[in-house]
Amino acid sequence: MHPFKTAIGLTAMAMLSCAPARGAEGDAPPKNASVVYIGTYTEGTKSKGIYYFWLRTQGNEVSQNITLVPLGLAAESRNPSFLEMDLKRRLVFAVNETGEFDGKPTGGVSAFSVDPATGKLKLINQRSSMGAGPCHLVLDKDGKNVLVANYNNGSVAVLPVAADGRLGEATDVKQHSGKSVNPKRQEGPHEHCVTLSPDNQFAFVCDLGLDKVMIYKFDAEHGKLTAHDPAFASLKPGAGPRHMVFRPDGKFAYVVNELDSTITAFSYDAKAGTLKELQTVTTLPGYYDGPNTAAEIAMHPSGKWIYASNRGNETVFCSTSIATPGR
Repeated sequence: MHPFKTAIGLTAMAMLSCAPARGAEGDAPPKNASVVYIGTYTEGTKSKGIYYFWLRTQGNEVSQNITLVPLGLAAESRNPSFLEMDLKRRLVFAVNETGEFDGKPTGGVSAFSVDPATGKLKLINQRSSMGAGPCHLVLDKDGKNVLVANYNNGSVAVLPVAADGRLGEATDVKQHSGKSVNPKRQEGPHEHCVTLSPDNQFAFVCDLGLDKVMIYKFDAEHGKLTAHDPAFASLKPGAGPRHMVFRPDGKFAYVVNELDSTITAFSYDAKAGTLKELQTVTTLPGYYDGPNTAAEIAMHPSGKWIYASNRGNETVFCSTSIATPGR
């Protein structure tokens, strides 16, 4: 299983705007509330799966008051550590981050429908992730495929999604090989996320174990991945690329590097499907020299701000300087 799970097992969340979910006592949702689904680790914890909450925000872009009201268990599921949502069809997809699924050495992917009255989740079906320890997944822009990153064995798989959200058997699997300089964390390939280009034409796979962002041409119609030329963008040895996001205009991409607590900014050539490194900066404040691993990265919808979380320093990095290179 992927290391560094938190004490309460909280791992990922997805938000459904304006969902009419009611509380346990039948209470109506607060005004301007959204429903948030939070995935957890269940093994070794008291958690049972995916939980849901009312989320209410008040204020503006500068100052906001955020309130979370627990609604309970949305669905039982084994180690649903990362979630993805289809807002149009009101579907939720979750990885099942395990080393065994259906009697085989692999993890799973689960598809759920959202009950429009209660906000609870109903399992549609499950499929093998085609690799152990799946830790991230993404729904393509057409809603036809889910792409899943398998951390433990270093592979990425494509699973088709039917109109009703039902998952099909994998249509493609790519297995990586190699290692990098950190003997404890980079003894082999470790896929940590899949990010699709804004035009849905390319898939970028952060391989923490290889210090590379692998690049694939993506055929959404047939659910196929083809190695691109160049096949990857390299990061500094020992960086440990974890997650990647694009700026809303599609001109730049950002990778948070877990092992050396940095963010690398790339310019992106959409036509060629290539990344060019611009700069790398630390996510840590200058006064801190203790242990740390960087975790999530997020972009403000305006494209003006970029955020990254630090585990160890327990801070959130925020910057405009690398969010707007070239300006």
